[in-house]
Amino acid sequence: MITHLKGKLVEKNPTYVIVECNGVGYFLNISLHTFSMLTDEENIFIYTDLLVKEDSHTLFGFAERAEREVFRLLISVSGVGASTARTMLSSLSPADVRDAIANGDVPTIQSVKGIGAKTAQRVILDLKDKILKVYDIGEVSQQSNNTNKEEALSALEVLGFTRKQSEKVVDKVLSQDTSLSVENIIKQALKNL
Repeated sequence: MITHLKGKLVEKNPTYVIVECNGVGYFLNISLHTFSMLTDEENIFIYTDLLVKEDSHTLFGFAERAEREVFRLLISVSGVGASTARTMLSSLSPADVRDAIANGDVPTIQSVKGIGAKTAQRVILDLKDKILKVYDIGEVSQQSNNTNKEEALSALEVLGFTRKQSEKVVDKVLSQDTSLSVENIIKQALKNL
């Protein structure tokens, strides 16, 4: 119902902010991630998610749209409430949560206070396919220190190829010659895509 607010920042705390819009003050629960990203400027723009329950309407605020999307995915998991999702986003960045789920990294998710092994496994089980689909992440997309490879993959994505598809071809090209320039990696990959 309320997707974002643009107004005057009245109060800023590590767990909540109050934003005044046209004379109405909105109390927004926030994560530490959002708190660290909010500047002390008077006028702010903040993404929101309204959680409606029998006994309350609770508004959550997010500095980034990506954090709100991860929050929504987390609260869709049985046994993960809004406060648990907020704690996860306070302990880990949205990208860390997303990558941990995509890679099936139970220890990272379990490192969040209040999340046990079963809940961590349920989060991964319920969200892994959604995360892989939404962010188009390869299941075993390993982090690489090869900047030429990363630049080539980015260029191929811009050209319309999926990262998963491109990564297999680029790895194959680099397995034959690791000293290729970015341009040559792209040329070789395009021949095989």
